[in-house]
Amino acid sequence: MESGGKTNRQLRKAVCVSTEEKMKKSSPSVIVIGGGMAGISAARTLQDASFQVVLLESRDRIGGRVHTDYSFGFPVDLGASWLHGVCKENPLAAVIGRLGLPLYRTSGDNSVLYDHDLESYALFDKAGNQVPQELVTQVGEKFEHILEQICKVRDEQDEDMSIAQAFSIVFKRNPELRLEGIAHNVLQWYLCRMEGWFAADAETISAKCWDQEELLPGGHGLMVRGYRPVINTLSKGLDIRLSHRVTKIVRRHSGVKVTTEKGDTFVADAAVIALPLGVLKSGTITFDPKLPQWKQEAINDLGVGIENKIILHFDNVFWPNVEFLGVVAETSYGCSYFLNLHKATSHPVLVYMPAGQLARDIEKKSDESAANFAFSQLQKILPDASSPIHYLVSRWGSDINSLGSYSYDMVNKPHDLYERLRVPLDNLFFAGEATSTSYPGSVHGAYSTGLLAAEDCRMRVLERYGELEHEIEEEAPTSVPLLISRM
Repeated sequence: MESGGKTNRQLRKAVCVSTEEKMKKSSPSVIVIGGGMAGISAARTLQDASFQVVLLESRDRIGGRVHTDYSFGFPVDLGASWLHGVCKENPLAAVIGRLGLPLYRTSGDNSVLYDHDLESYALFDKAGNQVPQELVTQVGEKFEHILEQICKVRDEQDEDMSIAQAFSIVFKRNPELRLEGIAHNVLQWYLCRMEGWFAADAETISAKCWDQEELLPGGHGLMVRGYRPVINTLSKGLDIRLSHRVTKIVRRHSGVKVTTEKGDTFVADAAVIALPLGVLKSGTITFDPKLPQWKQEAINDLGVGIENKIILHFDNVFWPNVEFLGVVAETSYGCSYFLNLHKATSHPVLVYMPAGQLARDIEKKSDESAANFAFSQLQKILPDASSPIHYLVSRWGSDINSLGSYSYDMVNKPHDLYERLRVPLDNLFFAGEATSTSYPGSVHGAYSTGLLAAEDCRMRVLERYGELEHEIEEEAPTSVPLLISRM
């Protein structure tokens, strides 16, 4: 937006409205682009701070990669479904606690499977034979030891390497860690679950940075009623424009102008960009002026992985009463993982969760073929399984509104890329899980960056117009205990 000689007072009146609408209030104004957890938390914070806010969302719904579906007659999450870090240090936990939403804890701290403890599971080979639990535990201990050795290997090297390459080096140095037969297959299943955590293949995950994420204490809690109630609560009363796909963002010292695919334009003092990393990578949004090289490199060099869900709804429960089922195989690509939602929600639902290349390959199938593929994996271990009565299939990799599930560290790329992506550009502020150095790939990471971007924006805009006042912080509200169950 060209300044055209406007005064600061006039700019303060440039509320975020379409150019066809009349500008009517003198409050500072912000356009938030992206209606996922980060965008909604930013919009909520800014509106509560008396900013004029409009939120532009390309989908016909809010939530982004948080998507609770009710077509089965009860809630299931097609996207994010865990609170990673069930503790008061997690800023999202306070919101969930105040809403009285129950959590089902699937792991405590330091679980080798990240989001699960080895307390309630059943692993099978492809012939349908259950793997002895003692063997699974023993291989899990070896897997942890291998990861410790990987840390030693990477510390000796100047150059980064992939997790897959680091595994090979560890096996060469420590032949006793090599496993054969069913034990090897179980180890591949552990690797499959690690790939699921990063939504990427071991060949692309950085050995130097894979453990840089900060894991909050308290373990991992599954959202029993889904994440939608959180999104609904945070978005209440916001001016949200659905089906508004942004195509151009013009940044000037005097303000910003945002243009949508339909040709609508919005002007404001500042903008918060809370778009998925995959969308930023796609280059479908034009920035004027272009993003500086350091910002564009952060977008280009961060990895964006894919993990999908194929949700199978059955008439009845015919599987073991465990939290998850798994199929072990010769390669991590051939392994399978099913989350048992009946354990947490009492609904007869299994969720097949492929990641990385396997997820990409399954996205090439129709929904029916994808559901059949997931069911065929289940039949390997439970040959008498009854067919599902309903199914849902996510496609986060090919969905033009996401183009990926969440970010991760790629080989030979520095971990500070998340911070570079977060750093504001004049009156543009960036939010989203891919801007969280400590909590990338998580809902609470997205939520936290929305709060941070909102505060940065508030300070910058009010400071620019000489309206920043020192405020006395109100006493924090008493925390509400979380409703957590297990087993």
